[in-house]
Amino acid sequence: MNRWLLLCLLLTSPQNLQADDVLREEARTAIRRAVAFFTKDVAVHGGYVYRCSDDLKKREGEGVAPPETVWVQSPGTPFVGMGFIEAYLRTGDEALLTAAKAAGECLVRGQLRSGGWQAHIDFGADLRGKLNYRVEPHRSKARNLSSFDDDKTQAAVRMLVRLDTALEFQDARIHEAARFALESILRVQFPNGGWAQVFDETPDPQAHPVKKASYPESWSREYPGGPYWFWYTFNDNAIADTIDTLLLAARTYNEPRYREAAFKAGDFIILAQMPEPQPGWAQQYNFDMQPAWARKFEPPSITGGETQGILEILLRLYLESGNKKYLQPIPAALDYLDRSLLPDGKLARFCELRTNKPLYFTKDYKLTDDDSDLPTHYGFKIGSKVESLRKRFAEISALKPEKLASKREQRYALLGGRPSDAEVRAVIQALDSRGAWVEDGKLRYHGKSDATRRVIDSSTFVKNVDTLSRYVGR
Repeated sequence: MNRWLLLCLLLTSPQNLQADDVLREEARTAIRRAVAFFTKDVAVHGGYVYRCSDDLKKREGEGVAPPETVWVQSPGTPFVGMGFIEAYLRTGDEALLTAAKAAGECLVRGQLRSGGWQAHIDFGADLRGKLNYRVEPHRSKARNLSSFDDDKTQAAVRMLVRLDTALEFQDARIHEAARFALESILRVQFPNGGWAQVFDETPDPQAHPVKKASYPESWSREYPGGPYWFWYTFNDNAIADTIDTLLLAARTYNEPRYREAAFKAGDFIILAQMPEPQPGWAQQYNFDMQPAWARKFEPPSITGGETQGILEILLRLYLESGNKKYLQPIPAALDYLDRSLLPDGKLARFCELRTNKPLYFTKDYKLTDDDSDLPTHYGFKIGSKVESLRKRFAEISALKPEKLASKREQRYALLGGRPSDAEVRAVIQALDSRGAWVEDGKLRYHGKSDATRRVIDSSTFVKNVDTLSRYVGR
């Protein structure tokens, strides 16, 4: 007998199939136990923070979390909610859908009148009145600024859109909140296709003429302060995340206006590419389309980090549209990044306008070209993706139209292969008697004297549920 046939017969023997089914049922049970614990004991009003202490007494997101506050910024509520949804779509387990609905309802209650979200949602009476939530009466003095920074609003919208799909568009509150947010994103898009870091009001077209990016004649080496968050902003991939969100929504709701807005943002990217000798992108631009200061450690400059992220979204826009105008900026930008590599193969996050000299800051935030006294809270040097981006550009630009379509389909498929039996057993065995995955770790924002050494982490929870659901739903 052919040895490969013999191996296949052995692997599919009744004994092996039975063992496989047993482990599958154990994985299914582990998911239910973990979800029951997480939704009952970790969730607050259906929402989540980044991590909490093993005894659940201390919680934090990007800062200490008050008892009735949950986080929107990842890995908070949308991140966990999306994990529930993906696991539900693989397994069909209704407990996962119920958990996702609770997270979605939490986001509905945290949506601002401007249409988006801030970093967190407050449910405590002492804090809730400070923000202008849609579900409550209008408060004229409450804050109403929604944020695109760090994928806050975009992640919330993507989760609601995916939940709307899983619920077959039958939950009116979820559906309305998702569509209202999407319409708000369209409403606050600038005439040139860009977005600011935050939004509330519709921009005045007369105040925002469409023009190409240019270098300022001069710029201050001293931080000037000011409300930079209203500038056109690429920082932390804000526009790339917004484009991704709109493309998902366009596909889900068959709404061409969402695709058009995404492509209009691609046109802004083309406008924002700096001319030679630095055909990359800045983190943010003022309304004259010139690189501008943001925070005290983010000077007007060309940035290696955001430039690489922009090249990735240009490739995505080409895959979605087939329009080669989104490929045209890429070769010059790749060549620019190549000649900007530091001796260690990394890229400086900031390069001085025109001279291309790397820019850094001292620990007391003085601008310098010396990297010997850097603050530690921020990455002033980043890894280079130039080689992989060049390879992807070559592959994607050579694709025939029918291959472009198949690549688009792949992006929306549930990804991830079948985990090994050993991986699944390790995840199951790591559950404690409560149904919690507890790990060694500290709380980042509770001070150096905090004694916590064991934590429950939302990222670990989602990763482990993902592993188990991929096994159950294979």
